[in-house]
Formats: sequence, C-alpha cells, structure tokens
Amino acid sequence: PEENHRLAIVLTGPRSLPGWQPADLTSMDFYDLKGMLTMLFEGLQIFGIRFISHQHPSYHPGKCARMMVGEEQIGIMGELHPDVRARYDLPVTLKTAIKAAELDLDALLGLIPILSTTLPLTTYPPVLEDLAVVVDETISAEIVADLIRQTGGRVITEVRLFDLYRGEKIGTGRKSLAYRLTYQAPDKTLSDRDVAGIRARILKQLEKELGAVLRS
Repeated sequence: PEENHRLAIVLTGPRSLPGWQPADLTSMDFYDLKGMLTMLFEGLQIFGIRFISHQHPSYHPGKCARMMVGEEQIGIMGELHPDVRARYDLPVTLKTAIKAAELDLDALLGLIPILSTTLPLTTYPPVLEDLAVVVDETISAEIVADLIRQTGGRVITEVRLFDLYRGEKIGTGRKSLAYRLTYQAPDKTLSDRDVAGIRARILKQLEKELGAVLRS
C-alpha cells in the first residue's frame, strides 16, 4: 500500500484560557485555523497558496476549503461534519465546533525553496487601516485580497480578513468583507495623502474588476 505522509491540525475551544486578566474566550473559528496555516506557509517561504471553497464528506457543508498551489491540491481544511464528530469518543462537555486541516506533507516539503531572500527590516512606521467592501456572494475573499495586494504593490505588506457579514442591510446574494491593511514603505514614512491615494486606487480597481463597493 502507498502510505503518504500527512500533517494534521485540530483546533477547538476558546482562543485563550480563563485567568485573572481579561482574555478572549470566544471559540476558535475557521479563520483561526486559516491564520495558522498561512503563518506556516510564510515561515516555510511557500507563497501563492490559494484557499478555495470546497465540498467534502468529512467537513461541514459550506465550511470547507482546499489549499491549492497552481493546479495542485496540497491539503484540505474546515469544520468537521457532525456525523464525523459523532464517531469519536469526545467529552460530552465539548460543545464547540472542531476545526481540522490535513496536508500532503511530501508535497509541502517539496515546495520549500532551497534558497530564500531576506529583506532588511524597515525603520519606517506602518499605517493600519480597515477596509470593508460589499461583493457578490460568488466572489471569494481570497480573490478580493489578491487584487488588493496587486493594486497596492509593495507598500501593502499585509492583508488580513477579519470580518464576514451577510444580512438584509447589504441585500440578498451579497456579502461584506472587512480587511485590515498594513501600509509600509521601505524608504519613507507614508503620509495620510500617500495612504489615501493608494486606498482610492484599490477601491477603483475592486469596483472595475469585481463590482465591489465600499461599505458605508
């Protein structure tokens, strides 16, 4: 039999343990797992990973994604299907959903570059800004993030999705995606005017390519 190597990750429970200091006790979700995987790929210097919505019998419908490099699938992630969860001897006190990911370890190791380039740390401060746009339901969050990066260029050092909203306020068949953008130039301190110009260019391109509108 062919026994491939696999890397598995399982998450459940609150983001922090209760203590005498205030802590985030909300349950870990899909994006916590996605963030861990993204950090793993970046740490290994593997870029261009795409998360694409997927259907799989082991995962909850609508809460599953496969990880792709080009046309090759290297893994799958999501929330375990209730039927799968019921087959395991889990504590009855465990009420939160279980998130899981499984990666093809051999394929993953094969993507790690032999050599990598490092850049000096910039001494200029970053500018953080939140951007929420409304798009059609069929447009994935990853496509929007990729277009933001492409349009912003090297000044956009991070694009992180932190909120997804559906409701009557934005209409049927539409969703709101909120991103936290980090602007940082390697050679100067960005002014408010610099950031406003980049933001305007990003919004114009999002509207042109994806029909996105700024959420008021």
